[in-house]
Amino acid sequence: MHDLLFKGHVVTAHAVLENGWVAVDAGRISRVGQGLPPTARHVEDHGDALILPGAIDAQVHSRSQKGQEDFVWSTRAAAAGGVTTIADMPYDDGFLVCTADNLRQKAREAGEQARVDFALWGTIAPDDGPQHIPEMAQAGACGFKFSTFGTDPVRFPRIPPDLLAACFESVAQTGLIAGVHNEDDEMVRARIAAVTRSGITDWRAHGLSRPALAETLAMAQIYETAAATGCSGHVVHCSVARGYALCEAYRRQGVDTTVEACIHYLVLDEEHDVARLGGRAKINPPIRPRAEVEGIWAHLAAGNVTIVSTDHVSWSLARKSDPDMLKNASGVPGLDVLYPLLLTELSRRNLSPTHASRLLSENPARLFRLTAGKGGLAPGRDADITIARRETWHYDPAASDNVLTDWSPYAGRALDWRIAGTWLRGQQVFDGQIVLATPGTGRFVTPEQPSGLR
Repeated sequence: MHDLLFKGHVVTAHAVLENGWVAVDAGRISRVGQGLPPTARHVEDHGDALILPGAIDAQVHSRSQKGQEDFVWSTRAAAAGGVTTIADMPYDDGFLVCTADNLRQKAREAGEQARVDFALWGTIAPDDGPQHIPEMAQAGACGFKFSTFGTDPVRFPRIPPDLLAACFESVAQTGLIAGVHNEDDEMVRARIAAVTRSGITDWRAHGLSRPALAETLAMAQIYETAAATGCSGHVVHCSVARGYALCEAYRRQGVDTTVEACIHYLVLDEEHDVARLGGRAKINPPIRPRAEVEGIWAHLAAGNVTIVSTDHVSWSLARKSDPDMLKNASGVPGLDVLYPLLLTELSRRNLSPTHASRLLSENPARLFRLTAGKGGLAPGRDADITIARRETWHYDPAASDNVLTDWSPYAGRALDWRIAGTWLRGQQVFDGQIVLATPGTGRFVTPEQPSGLR
C-alpha cells in the first residue's frame, strides 16, 4: 500500500508509458510502471494527461530589480508552470553573490519566501579573482556564472580572458560547472556605437548591435578555456544554430561542453515578434530571425541542445517600454508558461514529449549535480511531478494571480497544453488554478559532490 499513486501517460526521458503510473512514499518516488497499478492510500487518476517530472529552470533572476519580484513571486510563477526547482542567478540588484557569506545570506532569505525548491549560482567580483570560489562551493553553490560581456561593472561585470581561465581552473577543482554569458565585449560595443551613429532606434537596433558573430566568437573562447582547464564549460544561452554545432564539435573532441536554449529562442522570432513587441522582446543575446529559430529546433531534434530554460526576469513595464530599443532592460518573464510553451512546440513539430522530460529535468539535474534527489521520474528521487493536460487556450498574464507582471512577450499566444497540477516532494503546490504552497515551502538544494577539491 503506497502513500500516493499517479495514473496517466508517464513521460520519462526516454519513453512515454501509456496507462502508466508513479507510486510515491514519504515524498519520494518508489516505483514507476505501466498497466495494472499497485494500491495506494490516495490515487490521482489523470486519465490521458501527461505525468511529467517537475521542471528545473536553470536560469532565473528573482532579484534583478530591487523591490520588484523576489522569490515570493518567482517561485509562485514556477509552481504554476510545473517548475519545482529554480536555479537563481547571482546578479542581484545591489547584492553580488560573490562570497560564501553572501550566498548563505541569500539562501536564508530565499528560504523564507520560496514556494518551490531552489539552487543558487555564485560568481566573482573581478577585483577578488577566484579566491572565493572554493568556499562558495562548500556553501552550496550549484555552479558559477561569468560573462564575457560587461553589462554593468559592479552588478554584472565582464570577466576578461586571463581571469576567466583562472576562474575555470578554480571551478574545475570543485567539480561544478562554469556557466558563461556569451557575447564578445569589444564587438558588441563597436556595433552599439555604429547603430547609435546610424540613428536607428526602433526594434531593429538591438539585433544590429549584437550580431551572431559576437556570440560564436565568445563561445569559442569559452569552450577553448574549458578544454585548456578541464572545467565543465556551459554556455547559458545561445540564440544561433552555429553555437550548438560548436558545442557538439567540442564534445566530440572529449571536452565537457554544454549549451542552453532559452524558451524564447525556440518560440519567438525577430521579424514577427520583436518587430511587434519592441522593448518587451529585448533580450541578450537577441531574439533572431525565423531561420535561426528553425536551425535551433533542428539541433534540438538531433540531441545537440543540453537544456531549456527561461532566463526569467519580471521587469516592471516601465523598464521595457522605451521607444528607443537600446534603452530598455533586457530579459522577459516566462516561468509560468515554460512547460506549456515547450510541449506545444514539440507536439506541433511531431516531436516526443520525452524531449521536455530530458531538457527540463534530467539534464538540468545532471548539470547541477543534483541527481540524488532531482531529475526525473525514477525510484529514489523526490516526487516532483507535473501534470499537463491537452487543452487549447490563450495565455493572458493579466488574468493570472500567479505572476507579478501583467505583460509578457507570450501574451495572446495560443497554447495546446495547460498545467493541471504540480507536486513538490509529494505535496501538491498548484491545483491548476491556485498556488497552494506558502512561502517557506521550498528548500535550498545543493550539489551532491561540490565538496571541496578533487
